[in-house]
Amino acid sequence: MFNNSSKILFTTIMIIGTLITVTSNSWLGAWMGLEINLLSFIPLLSDNNNTMSTESSLKYFLTQALASTVLLFSSIILMLKNNMNMEINESFTSMIIMSALLLKSGAAPFHFWFPNMMEGLTWMNALMLMTWQKIAPLMLISYLNVKNLLLISVILSVIIGAIGGLNQTSLRKLMAFSSINHLGWMLMSLMISESIWLIYFLFYSFLSFILTFMFNIFKLFHLNQLFSWFMSSKILKFTLFMNFLSLGGLPPFLGFLPKWLVIQQLTFCNQYFTLTIMMMSTLITLFFYLRICYSAFMLNYYENNWMIGMKFSNYNMSLYLILTFFSIFGLFMISLFFFML
Repeated sequence: MFNNSSKILFTTIMIIGTLITVTSNSWLGAWMGLEINLLSFIPLLSDNNNTMSTESSLKYFLTQALASTVLLFSSIILMLKNNMNMEINESFTSMIIMSALLLKSGAAPFHFWFPNMMEGLTWMNALMLMTWQKIAPLMLISYLNVKNLLLISVILSVIIGAIGGLNQTSLRKLMAFSSINHLGWMLMSLMISESIWLIYFLFYSFLSFILTFMFNIFKLFHLNQLFSWFMSSKILKFTLFMNFLSLGGLPPFLGFLPKWLVIQQLTFCNQYFTLTIMMMSTLITLFFYLRICYSAFMLNYYENNWMIGMKFSNYNMSLYLILTFFSIFGLFMISLFFFML
């Protein structure tokens, strides 16, 4: 078990690895940054209090090592083509590189490792996996021009992310399939504009942080825990499930804003078929979010109060309510700001 100073060191190295990848001007340099990021993130996954953390870290290492091997092999092929004028199909090589990056990010159809690995992580590690660990692969994907494979991955990600979360009782797997669904939207925004992708990524990270912040404080991992604890507090009950709806992209909450931007741009590009599939998948995700929230919003629902004695510090409560305020009313505030301009 690592102490706090070691975790801070590994986190710093992980951030440096991502920055090396993003600022690199060659595939070899990008691969080096990804490896630094990988080797610093694996020690953070180890947790003696979590018996599944070792299994999750091993799954992550094997999957990322496979993707890194394919990426390095394809990069060497491209270097040989450029330096030795070898006759190599560049589009095929770019497709292999794209597949390796999609595997690293956990996008469908290379998502098989992501939900099972999420099940063995702590909430803070899960948040890093859902947010920070996606920056480097997505930035490298933006350098490639393989739109057909990317479009297939977008459609599969939004469909699998929506259908996969229907019968889940584990909150970590629910967040994992939600992340796969949002990853499909992020890949589509990446095809449109990097600025729209950045906006979507920041909003998704913000909303994911609010939920994982609450789950981490109260050590919540399954849906039945929600109905046994949060029913004891009206404020926590309503705000938590509203954050769920905001993450699902239900208007008028803040989570609808990045999807609104993507929908607007896809309408301008006349990509109605892809837009229809993405919106239908979002309706499915909202369906199982609303199914979770339905009983909580019923005023005459029977509520248990047997765990009302759990502690929630004033600082954490204030921080949570401030973040939730922006999550619920952020769209109104942004719309009012642009209206006044």
